[in-house]
Amino acid sequence: MIKLDSKIPEGPIAEKWSKHKNSLRLVNPANKKKLEIIVVGTGLAGASAASSLGELGYNVKVFCFQDTPRRAHSVAAQGGINAAKNYKNDGDSVHRLFYDMVKGGDYRAREANVYRAAEVSNQVIDHYTALGVPFARDYGGALDNRSFGGVQVSRTFYAKGQTGQQCLLGTYSSLSRQIAKGRVKMYSRRDMLDVVVIDGKARGIITRNLITGEIERHGAHAVVLATGGYGTVFYLSTLALGSNATAAWSAHKKGALFANPSFIQIHPTSIPVLNDYQCKLTLMSESLRNDGRVWVPKEKGDKRHPNSITEEERDYYLERRYPAFGNLVPRDVASRAAKERCDAGYGVGDTGLSVYLDFKDSIAKQGQKAIQDKYGNLFEMYEKITGINPYNEPMRIYPAGHYTMGGLWVDYNLMTTIPGLYAIGESNFSDHGANRLGASSLMQCSGDGYFILPYTISDYLADDIRTPKTDTNHLEFERAEKEVKDRIDRLMAVNGTQTTSSFHKRLGKILWDHCGMFRNAEGLKKGRELLDQLEEEFWKEIKIPGTPDELNQELEKAIKVADFFEVGRLMIEDALARNESCGAHFREEYQTEQGEAKRDDANYAYVAAWEYHGHAKKPALHKEPLKFEFVELKERSYK
Repeated sequence: MIKLDSKIPEGPIAEKWSKHKNSLRLVNPANKKKLEIIVVGTGLAGASAASSLGELGYNVKVFCFQDTPRRAHSVAAQGGINAAKNYKNDGDSVHRLFYDMVKGGDYRAREANVYRAAEVSNQVIDHYTALGVPFARDYGGALDNRSFGGVQVSRTFYAKGQTGQQCLLGTYSSLSRQIAKGRVKMYSRRDMLDVVVIDGKARGIITRNLITGEIERHGAHAVVLATGGYGTVFYLSTLALGSNATAAWSAHKKGALFANPSFIQIHPTSIPVLNDYQCKLTLMSESLRNDGRVWVPKEKGDKRHPNSITEEERDYYLERRYPAFGNLVPRDVASRAAKERCDAGYGVGDTGLSVYLDFKDSIAKQGQKAIQDKYGNLFEMYEKITGINPYNEPMRIYPAGHYTMGGLWVDYNLMTTIPGLYAIGESNFSDHGANRLGASSLMQCSGDGYFILPYTISDYLADDIRTPKTDTNHLEFERAEKEVKDRIDRLMAVNGTQTTSSFHKRLGKILWDHCGMFRNAEGLKKGRELLDQLEEEFWKEIKIPGTPDELNQELEKAIKVADFFEVGRLMIEDALARNESCGAHFREEYQTEQGEAKRDDANYAYVAAWEYHGHAKKPALHKEPLKFEFVELKERSYK
């Protein structure tokens, strides 16, 4: 019987992390050399963890499925990274950042973890600056920052519209240093397909070499998953096509609980779907809403050129509905508002499924050069994709699947329910509740990797200094490898007539229609039924050309999609079990008279952590009660 123990330290919230750090056991430098750690994923969380652990003296093996860590999806987080530096002297503080995140997450995050993320944010900025990340600076040479959604202060540090890319380059440089020193060994083009558990502890992983098809065994004293989110379950999303759930899902099947799977953020500023042949939607950074104004025509079905529609004929609906935050309301609120306007017949473009993001006023006030300096590459990207120059006419945007707040359940030490298995960054559930504030993802991923995991993992490894290197000939490695090979053989043996992408596309539409921006009990049950039917068809009709013993990208995709069916089923189960609306989880049955999310704190102020009981079998729900001692639970309002 799994018993959840969050291991949250006692005491005032501002002192919890400091006291906890001082109580954690250490591993002396001589013993660190004897210990091996596997890190899976090389985005900001994985690369920062691997480089920090290498610097500490551990033997680290790091894995990614790309050809280089520089291709991790963190590269796409364009807008910025939060920190409570209060450089603008606008009243910001660690506590205010903590409060904004708890409120933004609709009071469904764990207080202690959120406060710690805010607390280490300032260290993260200092560290990146030392690594050479070219953050924007003001006229005096100090780091500049700007606002983001859901807050009323300027705390977002940025490097034009390339913040994720520049931070990843900085992290990559620190990782490369450790690779050169021999402390970190890099395994690229490897897909993690299973975690190996020996005597109840994570002791290694099974990977597939994506070039040769070879199934490989890798042992270690601890395993860290930094494998990102599963937003590509919707098929059309803002995420990189390679993003997937397989590594985290394999851990779930081995005993790691999966928390709040239905909490998936829909980002309001994606380039809308342009045709039936797209496999990805491109994100326009939320930072654009600092200077761009969102509007639709006041007249239904008005198809005139946007520049022909006068000010009096425009509905700046976010500014009208949310005067206090205007265009900078949080993502869940902005997404629902855009869909509501489009569903009501006010959407623009050929499909009517988009709204305008207009920079006319900002260009008139600040000049095109100023806008170009802040967002130039984003404007260029938009023009390349759409053929429209956003300096001359408004962008068209629409919500799309994005970040996953759900993920593997972890305690305060970032350890899953499998001892020795850690999950950091987007692959865990811990810091964002039911909705993530913009620019807090880079903050959390980097904080986890650079300033939290290196402390907490030593406490676990202190018991392992006499444990020899893991024997990859152990029976559990053989068993895990056989399971992986059997599954691949089963996929290859179907030899049907349909491609993996066709199934993924249909699966994504089922989830978008029935478990997307809006949900209700009837629709969720219908979605589950459709998903079951499609999965049955998948295992009869999937066609994978080639062999498993070579570069085979269709096989890679099929493995991921097979897992997405199970992830989707758990998302629906979780959404059905939560009879309330909170953040990105919007059940139509539970809304206020104004159409906002209506929480039920008396019955649902908990983390829903699910235990795997076998394929298509009903999972067990474990509840971690959420205690709010330092913020007041109240209805979220941005008006």
